[in-house]
Amino acid sequence: MSLRSLLVAGLGLSLSVSSCGHSADAAAVPLGLKGQLMTAAPDNPLTEAKVALGKVLFFDQRLSGSGKMSCSTCHQHEKAWTDGERFAKKDDGSLNTRNTPTLYNVGYLDKLYWDGRSPTLEKTVRAAWEKQMSGKPDEVAGRLAAVKGYEPLFQAAFQGQPTADNIAMAVASFLRTLQSGDSPFDRWQAGDNTAVGNDVKEAFNDIFMKRGGCFNCHMIPLFTDKIFHNVGIGIDAPKPDIGVAAVNEKDEAKTGAFKTPTLRAAARSAPYFHDGSVNTLEEAVKFMGNGGKDNPHRDVLLKEPRSVNDDDIRKLVALIQSLASSEPFTPPVVPQ
Repeated sequence: MSLRSLLVAGLGLSLSVSSCGHSADAAAVPLGLKGQLMTAAPDNPLTEAKVALGKVLFFDQRLSGSGKMSCSTCHQHEKAWTDGERFAKKDDGSLNTRNTPTLYNVGYLDKLYWDGRSPTLEKTVRAAWEKQMSGKPDEVAGRLAAVKGYEPLFQAAFQGQPTADNIAMAVASFLRTLQSGDSPFDRWQAGDNTAVGNDVKEAFNDIFMKRGGCFNCHMIPLFTDKIFHNVGIGIDAPKPDIGVAAVNEKDEAKTGAFKTPTLRAAARSAPYFHDGSVNTLEEAVKFMGNGGKDNPHRDVLLKEPRSVNDDDIRKLVALIQSLASSEPFTPPVVPQ
């Protein structure tokens, strides 16, 4: 079965790919994302078999140390591949110190995590597997090798048995298919003038692209510039999270800077910001519409004069809501 057929069947696979890891069938890419170059590891080209295997592994609790947690525990489709919590609980019962980011469109990013410390999805999967899920990759690979239902999946994807490396590769492959597009906003931009209301049109043309300066960081079509900004969130904490400055200690100017989150499907991914401290979309938009919170390292873009009132905030919220995708997704049956 082709990836196109899998998509039609509602299995949540949304990208046809070539052996080089880029899109081989633009028609299968959601409206609004066509033409975007997907990043892929040279040693892990996307294939249908890897994606199918990765989808199953994503939901398998046997990857965790306790056997009670899967990737899908913290990344749920109905919550835009987040968990709806301020901080996710780890497999060992402790809490993360940052909010769970969406997995939508991560295949287009070259720096992952809020502070950009991971360069590839494969490395990110492996780190989350070990640290968030308390997984022991080599032991997990051995256990999965004894599961009869996995044998044809691993043979099709890797022509071999499960290993720590190919499990991470398969999950990363699946993540590259999690795309948010074909939203009402995208249909409007493609020529359907009835897809959104006047509030959305005014918000985009006048506020987002002009008076509010939102487009400077939430660049179209991914609605993120993929880089890092200090907006002042959490900066007044007793021990503030210094963000990307902890990754590159020489860049003090980036103290408190975090990756710009995508606005696609953001209406489904509350709470907001790296520390999950803002509960509603309205609050988050108002905070940013007012230029964030002043501090010595606040991004220069937020210091520019802006004219955004309460009605503008309401319209911007409507714009972000119009960026929500509604692709079908059916969880897989995990082999027992």
